[in-house]
Amino acid sequence: MLDQNQTTAEQIANRKLVIYQAFVRHFGNKNTTNKFYGSIEENGSGKFNDINEKALKELKKLGINYVWFTGVIEHATMTDYSKFGIKSDDPDIVKGRAGSPYAIKDYYDVDPDLAVDVNNRMDEYEALIKRTHAQGLKVLMDFIPNHVARTYHSDQKPTNVADLGATDDTSKSFSPTNDFYYIPNQHFVVPKGYNPGGNEFQSPLKDGKFDEYPAKATGNNVFNHAPSIDDWFETIKLNYGLDVQNNNTKNFVPQPPVWRKMRDILAFWATKGVDGFRCDMVEMVPVEFWSWVITDLRKKYPDLIFIGEAYDRNEYKNFLVNGKFDYLYDKVGLYDGIKRLMCNEANGTVKDISFVWQKESNGFSQHMLRFLENHDETRIASKDFAQNPWYGVPGMVVTATLSSGPVMIYNGQEVGEPAQGAEGFGGDDSRSSIFDYWGLPKHQKWMNDGAFDGGKLTEEEKSLRQFYSKLLNLVNENEAIASGNFYELLQENQSSQGFNDKVYAYLRYTENKRVLVLANFNRNEASLNVKFPKDVLQAFKLEGKAINFTDLLSNTKFNTANMNEGIKIKMPSTSAVILEF
Repeated sequence: MLDQNQTTAEQIANRKLVIYQAFVRHFGNKNTTNKFYGSIEENGSGKFNDINEKALKELKKLGINYVWFTGVIEHATMTDYSKFGIKSDDPDIVKGRAGSPYAIKDYYDVDPDLAVDVNNRMDEYEALIKRTHAQGLKVLMDFIPNHVARTYHSDQKPTNVADLGATDDTSKSFSPTNDFYYIPNQHFVVPKGYNPGGNEFQSPLKDGKFDEYPAKATGNNVFNHAPSIDDWFETIKLNYGLDVQNNNTKNFVPQPPVWRKMRDILAFWATKGVDGFRCDMVEMVPVEFWSWVITDLRKKYPDLIFIGEAYDRNEYKNFLVNGKFDYLYDKVGLYDGIKRLMCNEANGTVKDISFVWQKESNGFSQHMLRFLENHDETRIASKDFAQNPWYGVPGMVVTATLSSGPVMIYNGQEVGEPAQGAEGFGGDDSRSSIFDYWGLPKHQKWMNDGAFDGGKLTEEEKSLRQFYSKLLNLVNENEAIASGNFYELLQENQSSQGFNDKVYAYLRYTENKRVLVLANFNRNEASLNVKFPKDVLQAFKLEGKAINFTDLLSNTKFNTANMNEGIKIKMPSTSAVILEF
């Protein structure tokens, strides 16, 4: 049934979030060496200062309104910054020469890799926040609540702050007043077979040992002194009062000390002007903590937004309603289904998309963050995904327009970055490695040595970026997409000409605007005759009328002499249209 509830002025004013994930170490890196397991001196690293006014203006023109600066907080690394007073990390518990940005070494500091002047690193980050705001863009950054680096030690914390684990009773495997979990009477054992930094990397600390006694539990809930090489062995798990080994018994009264410590860390970054947080692995932290901390922070920072990385569809409602999150990842829903379609897999059908909106139509579809790429996922143009970036067009259009929830792209996606080759610890896994120093070749062509003008892109790469720009600006500006209602047209078109299980059709509409979205995931042309059901024809007063349609992506015109007979349209392979009428 067509929902004729009018969209409120408040909804229209509340723009759709269009997020650009900028992995800072990659984003501004102009070095094209890309040596396997290369050092920062050999392969280079992007800096906060590289993301200058011109770069931010170009992101704004792309249609972006939020920038997620990824990898900002100081993390464990194999790069030696001891001359700056930063303690060196043991490479045996660091993944990659650069190190994982999710193995936090100091919650109150920023990554020295990203600074031109290491001693001035925080000022450089604060200047980036100000530059971003000056362009009318908002700032997101990571908050990693579940685990820290095995070498965690904050040398930049405020003087009144007790460091994590400083007062723990290490004789107990679990205590609600401890910050960490312990394996008493056991020494930590580095996983066998790990070769930190590759064969060329030499360090006196590279000896296959790491002195941790008693051993602490590993970040992915491994309560063993000897985690495997496939575990998050570089991290230790934080204790929010949940006795994980005893049926997840809750010990929340009195409040565990980690709760307040993490609240203070979030407040520290909020005072610097950060507009929101992408929170890592939120389901590994009790929902009660999120409810408390988000409520508490919003007393002083009412406009802060919180995005949760979540993977359990059965817990979505819990983390949105009880946990107070604004948005959650839609990875196991829309992303997985669209990936199967884009890869032309036999089990990839538009029924997956149907299932997503039906499952989420009970009030939280608009709270799901949609994407086709991020730092954890394979690149669209890679050998392990669609291989051709243009095969991403129908998937990206659906991802961006299915609901009023946020849409996100990852740096280099808009020019077809393919993530070819092995970088080091990341391996040849079709992802742009977050563990290694590296440059993104196609993204660097757009950067054009810091001109940020696309000067080195091919015509095809420019055309792809233009598609993304057109789409992202459209979802921001068109109220039907940004805040309108949704109506699926599959049932009406089950037996319509050209429709099969790789063609999707739906309406987005407000009182003032209407669009018809068609996505052809087939690897061949589809000649469609799209029909509207009777209740839609009546509600929109279209019965028997001749109607003109304009594709907002290409400005191509279509028309029909009688809406009762449908709209005939030829769609090229792996294409999409957004038809305003």
